[in-house]
Amino acid sequence: MATLFEKIANREIPSEIVYEDDLCFVIRDIAPKAPAHLLIIPRKPLENLTAVAEEDVPLLGHLLLAANKMGKKYGGDGYRIVINNGKSAGQIVPHLHIHLLAGKDFSDGSC
Repeated sequence: MATLFEKIANREIPSEIVYEDDLCFVIRDIAPKAPAHLLIIPRKPLENLTAVAEEDVPLLGHLLLAANKMGKKYGGDGYRIVINNGKSAGQIVPHLHIHLLAGKDFSDGSC
């Protein structure tokens, strides 16, 4: 069964895709925790970091480069990236993704 993110990637569910390439795409979070809250999502359906294999190392690097590109565009001089790994860590969709939060001051340790 396809995940929510696979359905978005396949255009079965509408979403504003703010960036995409062959390996990943980026959408806005539907419950933002910051003025800019984006999700960087690999097209490859990996459940979470625990499911990553050695062969996925280039993909993980690519995801971080995409996050950096989006951070520069939406974050100005600073941004936060977060990966929730598993339900107990707050992962809701069982498809690896990176949260990029920007547009506010995080220096007090808040999310």
